[in-house]
Amino acid sequence: MVVHAWLQTQLIGDGDASSWHLNRKRLEDCVLGFGYKTTGGKAGKFYVVTDNLDDSSRPKPESLCHAVLQKEPLWIIFARNMNIRLTEELIMQGDKTIDGHGARLNIIGGAGITIQFIKNVIIRNLHIRNIVSANGGNVIDAVDHIGFWTRSDRDGISIYGSSNVWIDHDSMSNCVEGLIDAIEGSTAITISNSHFTDHNEVMLFGSHDSSSQDEIMQITVAFNHFGKRLIQRMPRCRWGLFHIVNNDYTHWNMYAIGGSNHPTIISQGNRFIAPLNPRLKEYPNNKQH
Repeated sequence: MVVHAWLQTQLIGDGDASSWHLNRKRLEDCVLGFGYKTTGGKAGKFYVVTDNLDDSSRPKPESLCHAVLQKEPLWIIFARNMNIRLTEELIMQGDKTIDGHGARLNIIGGAGITIQFIKNVIIRNLHIRNIVSANGGNVIDAVDHIGFWTRSDRDGISIYGSSNVWIDHDSMSNCVEGLIDAIEGSTAITISNSHFTDHNEVMLFGSHDSSSQDEIMQITVAFNHFGKRLIQRMPRCRWGLFHIVNNDYTHWNMYAIGGSNHPTIISQGNRFIAPLNPRLKEYPNNKQH
């Protein structure tokens, strides 16, 4: 496993506040809500990303694409600020933490992140924006496997049939589809302390009114800022149980929180600053967008 000299220097520390990196893995102790059991890569080694080139057909060691394909638990960190353009979806294996703390990490101008049929993922301190579709085809989706993937959904983060996921302190905007979608029986998810702007369909929890497997879905949305130039789905909920707590809603152009097919939505301690248009000041419980 890659343990770069940069990390060895960082782990020496100097005994004051600048040595926060010595306690990186204590981050896992902070998760609240339905994702509270998420440990990410806490049980594994540090993996330092030094290369911002991400070619899913030939993942390079010390790149983000190479890191997330490994089967063992890993805590993935970054040696410097980076702009990463993903040529295909970033298809993750379980028991991973992507920790951008200490650098500015832009996932920009390419495909998004896919969490599919896995457990234990933490995604923290990333800037995810301008996500577009990827072509799909034969893609390396594990260190020892190549699978055929269809054209990507164009989401910033797509959670499909997965559990124990924590998305925290991320900034997201301007993806072709959703910023964050969770579907097909995904559960035990917390989305917290993040900033969302410049988007239409922000979050979708439950893909179809007929997808009754989403009855098990439990998602916490807490301490987020839903900011400028957002339109709808903050979130849009189906079937499951959703705790939407202490968020700041300062902009929307259709509705903020909506649901259908008997979701249970607990909205608690949120601040809503409604648009000037009086038709947009309602708090809907059955939007069909």
